[in-house]
Amino acid sequence: MPALGDQRDLAALVLPEVGRLAGTGDAWEPYLLLDADDVVVRPVAAYFAELQAADASKSTVYSYGNDLLRWWRFLYAVDVAWNRATRVEARDFMRWMRIADKPVRPHWRHKDNPEPPRSAPRRSSGAVNPVTGKSRPGRKYAASTRAHAETVLRAFYDYHLQVGTGPIINPFPLDRSRRKGRANAHHNPLEPFKKERTGRYRPKTPQRIPKRIPDEVFTELFAGLNHHRDRALLAFWVSSAARAEELLTVPQQHADPGQQVIGVTRKGSGAFQWLPASPDAFVWLRLYQEELWRKGAPRGRTEPLWCTLRRPWRPLTYPAARAMLIRAQALLGSNYSPHDLRHTGAYRMAQDPDMPITDVQQILGHASLSTTQIYTTPTAEDVIASALAHHRRRAEGRTAPTAAPPSSGYNPDSLNVLFGGRS
Repeated sequence: MPALGDQRDLAALVLPEVGRLAGTGDAWEPYLLLDADDVVVRPVAAYFAELQAADASKSTVYSYGNDLLRWWRFLYAVDVAWNRATRVEARDFMRWMRIADKPVRPHWRHKDNPEPPRSAPRRSSGAVNPVTGKSRPGRKYAASTRAHAETVLRAFYDYHLQVGTGPIINPFPLDRSRRKGRANAHHNPLEPFKKERTGRYRPKTPQRIPKRIPDEVFTELFAGLNHHRDRALLAFWVSSAARAEELLTVPQQHADPGQQVIGVTRKGSGAFQWLPASPDAFVWLRLYQEELWRKGAPRGRTEPLWCTLRRPWRPLTYPAARAMLIRAQALLGSNYSPHDLRHTGAYRMAQDPDMPITDVQQILGHASLSTTQIYTTPTAEDVIASALAHHRRRAEGRTAPTAAPPSSGYNPDSLNVLFGGRS
């Protein structure tokens, strides 16, 4: 094990594809981390149980498991046990994530052939899409990915430090030099506490403004859809501003055209909530249902509202809905995601002067009003359009309007003296 001042050769380090995060289908243990010998990693299983007891969702356990799997592969490559890891390993791991390229994993169809086919597209270098302004995934780990990994690993070792099963010092410490004085030293009791716990190796993440789809681009995107189901999905995503997974898991009994609402189960709290939607969304929904029921699709209150368009009838999953949206954008050349449709609906409601921001907060399901207020921030497109309009006005040489001449019967010299004009 190298000392704190020694340097490990990270340039030649290659993470082996050992271990895996396995889904079990068991509600008590939805995911298990397996090591290089395909044996369950018990320290991670105990941490997953702690997350489950803290009311974490399955998706949270899956996300944390992927970060822990990457850390376990790094420890396997440097030949260090998880409970023997020090700040040196934590430092080198975060350096490796910042500088090294992401490992190229072979597609599951080409597992037996390590060489990819010649027609396979090369990984993008993080170029910005000219239509949406969103950058494509690059060869390097994003700052948000590195920040998430640092938070997960610090919390993992904090848990084992508290129960006495891990190292006596957390390899991922806090950095108190990044804040001035004690945390929340000048806290206003009328405001919520700020998150001032910052990890030493946590990267700085830029504040991202949610991307919305302009109206003219949305119209072109909607016109490129081929099925009533896809049109109904987009109409509901935008008008209700529901999350993609929330809308895809709706049963048929929770679509109420009479009240013009659709019932979803919230991602964070798990609470059931009725969301209003546009009349057009319910029109497209009825056309989709009638078309599918004529083909023999299952019909019932507990049956899924969204399903595949051909036999065998299966519930529509998020990857399938995302693939549908990607195909619809082929001619536009854009790379919008289903979550951008939620941002679009949120922007439309937040920009309506007759709709209170607290109503928007309730529809979006935000716990804090400050999260909803992000949608009142002008987008980059709005700022550019405003600045260009300013430059056009400057170029046109607009001046202040001249005062109208006085009516007949008044002496202009007397008016100038009375109202401060020239004498």
